[in-house]
Amino acid sequence: MKRLAILGSTGSIGINTLDIVRQFPDRFQVTGLSAGRNIELLKEQILQFRPKLVSVLNAELSEILQREFGASSPEVVHGVEGLIRVATQPEVDQVVSAIVGAVGLIPTLSAIKTGKAIALANKESLVMAGKIVMTEARMKGVQILPVDSEHSAIFQALLGHRKDEVRRLILTASGGPFRSLPLAKLQEVTVKEALRHPNWEMGKKITIDSASLMNKGLEVIEAHWLFDMPLEKITVQIHPQSVVHSMVEYMDGSIISQMGIADMRIPISYALSFPERLPLNLLPLDLSRQEGLTFFPPDPERFPCLRLAYRSIEIGETMPAVLSAANEIAVNAFLERSLRFTEIPLLIERVMDRHELKPVHTVEDILRADSWARVTSKALLERGKWC
Repeated sequence: MKRLAILGSTGSIGINTLDIVRQFPDRFQVTGLSAGRNIELLKEQILQFRPKLVSVLNAELSEILQREFGASSPEVVHGVEGLIRVATQPEVDQVVSAIVGAVGLIPTLSAIKTGKAIALANKESLVMAGKIVMTEARMKGVQILPVDSEHSAIFQALLGHRKDEVRRLILTASGGPFRSLPLAKLQEVTVKEALRHPNWEMGKKITIDSASLMNKGLEVIEAHWLFDMPLEKITVQIHPQSVVHSMVEYMDGSIISQMGIADMRIPISYALSFPERLPLNLLPLDLSRQEGLTFFPPDPERFPCLRLAYRSIEIGETMPAVLSAANEIAVNAFLERSLRFTEIPLLIERVMDRHELKPVHTVEDILRADSWARVTSKALLERGKWC
C-alpha cells in the first residue's frame, strides 16, 4: 500500500490522480490533501478518501472546513506552512506535486528533504530552482518521477539506454488553438478562445501557457534539469494530433517515441506505480483511425514565449525564476482581460530586460527574484509600460 499526499487535489492533475486511487484502492491510500479555494470539491474528496491532514489557502477557509465537518473533521492547516505539513507527513511514501505556479516550490523541496518520492507535475519547481531541487534529490536518494505527458514519454524512451548515446530530446506540442490562426488576428483572440484547447483538458493557467507555447518553454527548462541534458540537445516539434507525447533520438539515428491517447491518467498512473504499469480502463489508441501524424517546427513569430524561455535558461541564475513569475502575472492579467494575448510575451520580455541578474546559492535568492518579478510586472501593467 503506497501512501500519498496530493498537493493541488482540486486541480486537473489532482482530480485525475484521485481517480487512479479510486480505481486501485488496494494499492494507494490518501493521507493528505491540499487545495486552494475550491472548498466544495475538497469536501467531497475528504468524504471519499478520508485523509488525516488537509491544507487550504488561508485561515478563514480552514475554519469553514472545520465547522463543516465538526468532530469528524481531519486536521486542517493553511498557507505555505500547511502545504509543507501535508508534503512532509512522516507516513507519506510519495508526494504528488500538482500545484500550479511558484507556490509549489517550497513544499516540493521540503518533501524531498524529508526523503519522500515525488510525482512531479509542478514544473515551476525545476524552472525556478532546478539545480537546487535536483542536487537535494540526489543527496537524499529521492526519485523524481515526471507526471507531465511529455516528460513521462521521454523518461520511458530513455529507459535502458545510456545518456551519452542521446542525440536529442524532442518535446512535442499540440500548438494550441491558434497554431494556424493568421498572425494578424492573434491580438484579437478572446479568453474563451484561448481556453479552448483542441486535445487536452487542463487548468486555465496551463491552457493559456499551451496556447502561447510558454508551457513548452517551461518544459524545455524542466527537461534540462530532470534528465541532465544540455539545452542544445532539447528541441520542440509541433504535433497537432497529440498522439506522440515526445521522443528521444539516439546517435545511430533511431528515434524512440511514446504514444497514447490524450489522457493524463496514463502518465500519472505510471509515476505512481513505476516500475509497474496499471491496467487502466481507457480506450486504446487505434492508429488505424488516425488520418496522419504530422510534425513541424514552431514558428518563432507566432510563439515568442518559447524564445523567451530558451533565453532565460541560457542566461541562467535568477532569470528563469523571473520568467516564470512574470508569466504568471501576465497570464492572470490576460484571464482578467486587462492584457491582450499578444501582450503576454511583451510584458515578460520587459520584465526580463529590467532584471539585474543575481547568482543563485539558496532558495531565498530565487524567492527574492520571484518577488521582484511579480512587483515589477504589476507596476508595468499599472503604468501600461509593457509595449
